[in-house]
Amino acid sequence: MGLTWKKRVFMALLGVATASGLTVLILILVEATNVLLPADTKCCPQFGIVLDAGSSHTSLFVYQWPANKEKDTGVVSQAMTCQIEGPGISSYTSDPTQAGESLRGCLEEALALVPKAQHQETPTFLGATAGMRLLSQKNSSQARDILAAVSQVLSESPVDFWGAKILDGQDEGAFGWITINYVLGMLLKYSSGEWILPEEEMLVGALDLGGASTQISFVPRSPILDQSTQATFLLYGANYSIYTHSYLCFGRDQVLYRLLVQLAQSSPVPRVRHPCYHRGYYATLPLAPLSESPCVHTMNSLNLTQNITVEGMGNPGDCMAALRGLFNFSSCQGREDCAFNGVYQPPVHGQFYAFSNFYYTFHFLNLTSRQPLSIVNATIWKFCLKSWNVAAGTDIGWTLGYMLNLTGMIPAEAPAEWRAQSYGIWTAGVVFVVLTLVAILGAAAVQLFWPQD
Repeated sequence: MGLTWKKRVFMALLGVATASGLTVLILILVEATNVLLPADTKCCPQFGIVLDAGSSHTSLFVYQWPANKEKDTGVVSQAMTCQIEGPGISSYTSDPTQAGESLRGCLEEALALVPKAQHQETPTFLGATAGMRLLSQKNSSQARDILAAVSQVLSESPVDFWGAKILDGQDEGAFGWITINYVLGMLLKYSSGEWILPEEEMLVGALDLGGASTQISFVPRSPILDQSTQATFLLYGANYSIYTHSYLCFGRDQVLYRLLVQLAQSSPVPRVRHPCYHRGYYATLPLAPLSESPCVHTMNSLNLTQNITVEGMGNPGDCMAALRGLFNFSSCQGREDCAFNGVYQPPVHGQFYAFSNFYYTFHFLNLTSRQPLSIVNATIWKFCLKSWNVAAGTDIGWTLGYMLNLTGMIPAEAPAEWRAQSYGIWTAGVVFVVLTLVAILGAAAVQLFWPQD
C-alpha cells in the first residue's frame, strides 16, 4: 500500500529542513574566516608610572592611554599624581635606604588605581634630574647607592620596572618640550571625528626652571649646527628635531646659593646686605653647607666655620645687577648663535611657555593671565620694594613627555581574533536558516492540521 499524500508532503518538508540545516552547519564550520577586532574592544586602558626625582622633592605620576595607538604613539592622559613625603632623593646621602622607603606610600596609591590584573605589565620608571646630576659629580658612589636603594624598592613591586637613572639635561629638556606641546594640542588634535597633526608652525618653545638647573627647548628656523644640542623623536608618525640645552647650576636654588656666596665675598664683614631679599628680612646662616654644592667654586676668601647674617635691602635694581654677575655675556659678543657662558644656541623665535618654578613664582604674583612684559616687570619691581613684614611667605614637567615617547616602545595591545563570515556567505546562511525554519514549521502544520486520507 503506497504512502498517502499527507505522509509524502510531510517527508518532503522534513527532507528540505534536514538539507537546509546541514547546509547552514557546513557554512558555519567551513566558510568561517579569522578577523581581527580593534584592541580597545577587547580590554581596557594601558597604564604607566613615572617618578620625577627632582632636587627638592619627588613626584609620582600615573598615566593611561587606550590599548590601540595613533600611528604607534599612545594618546596619553594623566590619571593620578602623588607628592612623595620628604626632600629630594639626593638628600639621603647619609641613609640611602630611606630614599627607597620614601617611595612606598605613593607607590601603593598608584597600584590601587591600576587594575591588579595589569600590574605586571605596567611600565614603571624613575628619572632623577639635576639634584642627582650634581651629587653624581660630587660623589658618584653616594649617587649609585641612592639609585640602588630606589631601584630595590621599585623592583620588588609587582610592576614592569624599567629602571632608575639620572636623566641628562638634554633628555629633561626634550621631554619637557614634548609635554607642553602635547598638552596644548600642538602634536595631536581631535577634529571632525579623527585625530590630526597640527601645523608645525604652531609648535611652542619650552622654558623649565628647576631647583638645580634650567632648560630651554625649541624648534629653530635654521639648521642645528651643534649636534650635541639636538634631540630627535618620532611622535604620531611625524619626525621632530629640536634644539635643547640644560644649564646646570642655573636652577632657582643653586642660583640663590651662588648669589649669596658672591655677595659674601664682596662684603668686608660677616653681614651680607642682600638686594634681592625684602627690606626688614634678617637671617643667620652657616657658610659650610654652601661649600658642599658643586655649583659654588670660589670660597677661598671665606671662613667656612663662621656664620653670616643676611640683611634684606629690597632693591630690585641692585638685585638685577648682582644676578647679571652670575652670567658671562661677554663670551657671546659678536655671535648671534650664542646665549651666555659661550653656549651655542640658534636664534629663538615664536612663542615660549615657561613652567615649573617660573609658574610657581608668576602664580604667586597673579601673573599667569598672559600679561604684557611691561606689566610683569612693573609687578615684580613693586613687589620687591615691599618690606618683609607685609609680604606673605607662600604639573607640567618632563614626565608626560617621557611617557608619550615611551608608548612608542611598548607593543600595542594585540587585537582580539574572532571567527566571522564574509557578507555573501552570511547572506546565504541567513536564507538557509529561514528555509529550514519554514520547512520545519510546514512539516509541523501538515502533521497537526492535515486530515487523515
